[in-house]
Amino acid sequence: MYTMSKQLLSPLLLFSLYISFTTTATSQQFKQAPKFFNSPNCPSLSTANNICSETAVHVAMTLDAAYLRGSMAAILSILQHSSCPQNTIFHFITSTSSSALHLHATVATSFPYLKFHLYKFDEAAAAGHISTSIRSALDCPLNYARNYLAEILPLCISKVIYLDSDIIVVDDILKLAATPLGSTAVVGAPEYCDANFTFYFTPTFWSNPSLSLTFANRKACYFNTGVMVIDLNRWRTGDYTRKIEEWMELQKRIRIYELGSLPPFLLVFAGNVAPVDHRWNQHGLGGDNYVGICRDLHPGPVSLLHWSGKGKPWVRLDEKRACPLDAIWTHYDLLKTPFSIEA
Repeated sequence: MYTMSKQLLSPLLLFSLYISFTTTATSQQFKQAPKFFNSPNCPSLSTANNICSETAVHVAMTLDAAYLRGSMAAILSILQHSSCPQNTIFHFITSTSSSALHLHATVATSFPYLKFHLYKFDEAAAAGHISTSIRSALDCPLNYARNYLAEILPLCISKVIYLDSDIIVVDDILKLAATPLGSTAVVGAPEYCDANFTFYFTPTFWSNPSLSLTFANRKACYFNTGVMVIDLNRWRTGDYTRKIEEWMELQKRIRIYELGSLPPFLLVFAGNVAPVDHRWNQHGLGGDNYVGICRDLHPGPVSLLHWSGKGKPWVRLDEKRACPLDAIWTHYDLLKTPFSIEA
């Protein structure tokens, strides 16, 4: 179903995709980021084929026209604060309807020294499992690519950090990569046990005796799937993609949740998540899923800011209604202004 970019990106295919790319994406031009170097104590990548290196930090993100500006800022923030930026390998998943040529060229132009790979995601396969949610952006098939990372990425990659595109990292990504997953956990993420867990599922779910027992004997807590450390070998062994799809299929028959790709992860993993400090996902900065109101940071230290919710900083900035915390995001914004383009 999924193959690597170098197998897919034939000249003819790339040209056709480029011609069909949207006006929104082609109108965006980005500045070149500075080159970042490893500190002296960084290990060398362990293999000639860097993509399989166990000493590399593997980061997976989706890449598309709508969130491209956010992705570029996220990449810059990760590199700028990493002690070993040259050991970071990015894995970008894009839809079959996007222009792989333009996306590849955009990233390579702004980050000419970046180690990255581009993968095409078969949206049609995922679309068959998707039901509508409370916000149309959550229904985009590419939003479900995180379910298929174990199939998309090469088998030699055993551990990956998955990040949404609406994040800024202000700490060393190596600290997040070093998250211990213990002997059994498949996923590591910040958990929020004070959140009202019942909110994420419908009364139909909780009133069904067999469904409501899903979390029996599990201390199930909410976690946000925009920042996860994933053991891909354990994922593959446990066939967790199929387990997630089974819940998505049930959702199409009986509406048991409202929030897109999040609830199936909760159903499969909640209660069995390796802990990550809350500083690594200061989420909710985009407000709720309806209005996108301004929000403050949660109490405590910050390593990663996450504009989950409807409000995205680049959109609010363009619409002249920025929130106070959006000013932090602007320090990583690589978009060229009309004045700089003309210059």
